Amino acid sequence: MQNVLAKGRLLDDQGKLLQAGYSTEYARTYRRDDIKASKWRIKEWDYYLVSDGERALAFTLSDIGYLALASISLVDLKEKNFVTKTGISPFPFGKHNFPSDFNKGDVGFECGNIAISMRNDGKARRIKAECKNFKDGKNFFAEITLSQPPRDAMVIATPFPGNDLAFYYNAKVNCMTASGYYEIGDEMTVLDATKSLGTLDWGRGVWPYSNTWYWSSMQHRTENGGTIGFNLGYGFGDTSQATENMFFVNGRAHKLNNVDFGIPGKGRKADLMKPWHFTDDEGRLEMTFTPAVNRRDVTNVGIICTAQNQVFGHFSGHVVLDDGSKLQFENCAGFAEKVVNRW
Repeated sequence: MQNVLAKGRLLDDQGKLLQAGYSTEYARTYRRDDIKASKWRIKEWDYYLVSDGERALAFTLSDIGYLALASISLVDLKEKNFVTKTGISPFPFGKHNFPSDFNKGDVGFECGNIAISMRNDGKARRIKAECKNFKDGKNFFAEITLSQPPRDAMVIATPFPGNDLAFYYNAKVNCMTASGYYEIGDEMTVLDATKSLGTLDWGRGVWPYSNTWYWSSMQHRTENGGTIGFNLGYGFGDTSQATENMFFVNGRAHKLNNVDFGIPGKGRKADLMKPWHFTDDEGRLEMTFTPAVNRRDVTNVGIICTAQNQVFGHFSGHVVLDDGSKLQFENCAGFAEKVVNRW
């Protein structure tokens, strides 16, 4: 039985999670000042992915206590290559004032050669990003607007076993219309708003030092101008009260229970570039993921290490929606990732 979040505070006066569960809207109120755990354990981030099905842009701002991080990535699924640039600065401890609500608020800062601002007035999200020496000695600049947010989002609050003060509060907003442009040197690419979509990953929480998560996301514009997408994942704490697995059809969420990514091979012998086979425990999802390029990125600073394998490719299969109808989809671009953290 999956638990639906009620409205109210996220944490009690002792800093413990008041309710675990999921929602399709901002249900529990997050305040960093309510956290009673060590400031070293607090992790906050905003991550945006913008894609037209052939290329994907990713922008990250994060505060993981030890470090602040700003990152820009460009992934080309057709050419099967990528560029990632990351800047870090030490010991932010909340000074960047990440928004407490994913529906509205601004954050922005510089790290090394990278400057990113993310502004959200409640109507549109505006991303401005620049990076010196991004590719082949050329600078990067982007101005992107995400609008027309869907009706439903994926929102989940989960505890971590063995630590009453540890939790993860997360929102994923899929299939926002994307417009704008980006430049690499003198070459400008204008985003086609009829094809380009954006996803937000908004994360706030207190995490254990060692953790491995699996996350997959897809967003796709259909021939009739509608949208389909999904958010699937596990490893983000104890999900016995609710999972974060949802399909989105024209902005409406369809909730799934537990999903397995079906990664070929086990442990260190896993082959992330062979096809993955996604299934669920209720017989509603059958899906193949065919990898194209692995955006592998490792940040290793002493005792802090994050190893990301974010594999981009294409999804084909079917899902049974909440009303019992079957949705078939073919060759839809997205990604599936395995991330190992010591942070």
